[in-house]
Amino acid sequence: MLRRLGSLAFTAITLTLVVSNTAAQSNLTAKATAPRPAPAVVVPESDRIRDGLVGPVRRVRTEVAKLLNDNGKLTEAKHAVLEVISYDLRGNKVENQYFPIAGATLTGKESYKYDDKGNISEMTLVNTDGSLLSKEIYKYEFDFAGNWNKMTTSVAVIEGGRMSFEPTEVTYRSIMYYLDDNMLRMAQPAAPQVAAPDSAVTKTVSTSPSVNNNTVNQPKNAQSLPAAMSSEKMKSAGSIELANNRVDSGAQPLSVKLDSDPPPAAPKPMLRPVSGGVLNGTAVSLPSPTYPEPAKRMRVAGIVSVQVVVDETGKVIGAEATSGPAALRDVSVQAALKARFSPTTLSGTPVKVSGLINYKFALSQ
Repeated sequence: MLRRLGSLAFTAITLTLVVSNTAAQSNLTAKATAPRPAPAVVVPESDRIRDGLVGPVRRVRTEVAKLLNDNGKLTEAKHAVLEVISYDLRGNKVENQYFPIAGATLTGKESYKYDDKGNISEMTLVNTDGSLLSKEIYKYEFDFAGNWNKMTTSVAVIEGGRMSFEPTEVTYRSIMYYLDDNMLRMAQPAAPQVAAPDSAVTKTVSTSPSVNNNTVNQPKNAQSLPAAMSSEKMKSAGSIELANNRVDSGAQPLSVKLDSDPPPAAPKPMLRPVSGGVLNGTAVSLPSPTYPEPAKRMRVAGIVSVQVVVDETGKVIGAEATSGPAALRDVSVQAALKARFSPTTLSGTPVKVSGLINYKFALSQ
């Protein structure tokens, strides 16, 4: 009897262990075969994205022109190149040239407001004691890809006891894009639309604002991509210029529908560098200029002031001597281009800085 009870107890324990082992293996199998969430894809932030540009931008050329009031009519003065930036296919910056504009340096503390696209919409300049010095607003026009290609600067003025904004400057950006599938679809002309079949005459609908006798009015200098050219042949071209600084006010706006939503626009970098005053004391590296031997023999001495523009990484990208003996200016500019500074940020965004470097040339007694 005791043996039978012991055998039954052993059989029950064995069955319990088998069932537990089977259940554990089933749970492990279920966990191993269960679908796992895909790892989050981290898109590396390129220089092009940090600069707030949308699409495969290859090169941006920026020009600025003063607005002159000629008998109540605004006219543009001569254009001056302000900046040229180039990017590779991955969006890394491979060229950055900045050309200082004489008289463009501001003195004071600047504060900025941004629009919903991340562009600067307003700039207020205050003195060190907090008093207001100036105020500017900025209006933009955009190209087909969503990048601004025209910016109008207006400064606040008081007339008749009321504040208004007077346009003073216009900035153009000529933007070149690398050619990809999206750019190819945007550049190809839309297929002509055909009227209903109940009409015996086929009518072509024009996208021009003026239509005469159902014919399409196209400008003589209009350029379009050949319809017979394949996508592979177009890609071999490398890039395509899709910039148009001036838009005909009478033409219908070009509507483009992208296959996918563009990435969210990052805050744009400030077009006008932040004023930094005299930068000698803030330099990480400030090489001294070489004293030219001809200047020494002629006993030329004095202080040379060089206006510089420092980019977001602390590198000098523009230098121009503004005062000092002419014989000492070239060597001062060359020395200024070799100076290095710590990067400057404003509200967490890297910014350019404009300021002066002073070099003192003294003859030994």
